[in-house]
Amino acid sequence: MARHLGGAGIRSVLVGGAVVSIYTEGLYRSGDLDLVPDDAGRTRLAEELARIGFEPSRSRYFKHPSCPHLFLEFPRGPVEIGEEFPVVPADIEVEGRTLRLLSPTDSVKDRLAGYIHWKARANFDQAVLICRCQKSEVDLDAVRRWCEGEGGAEAFRELMERLEEEAV
Repeated sequence: MARHLGGAGIRSVLVGGAVVSIYTEGLYRSGDLDLVPDDAGRTRLAEELARIGFEPSRSRYFKHPSCPHLFLEFPRGPVEIGEEFPVVPADIEVEGRTLRLLSPTDSVKDRLAGYIHWKARANFDQAVLICRCQKSEVDLDAVRRWCEGEGGAEAFRELMERLEEEAV
């Protein structure tokens, strides 16, 4: 998807659950792709997506008839996590092309944002999975500082307790 949009000059950043899927090597599965486009409006996105068979739904999603369980969503940019702005995406190489997505550290923050602000326990569990699978790639000091800035020091404490429990 990002490859097609990139070929049309629409740069985007993958965020949300699909990033969790990547960083947990499939332990978590997401049913949608959330792509934050740099500057493209919905009309331009719809035109480009139509070229590869995606249709807008009545809601905010795009769907492909041959993939009824996959949804595309394009949250408005710029990419931010809670009060943190700007968020600089990470780049990973996939089949010779660059995919822009949240870094492991920012993905943990993104998941914790849902836990801190909406009490979404599943988001907390996803943050734990990322930390477990990407141990050397998650900057826990940065996560701690971010949590404190979001009023979520307790969420960070809980995260550390969970990680320590699993390490035993």
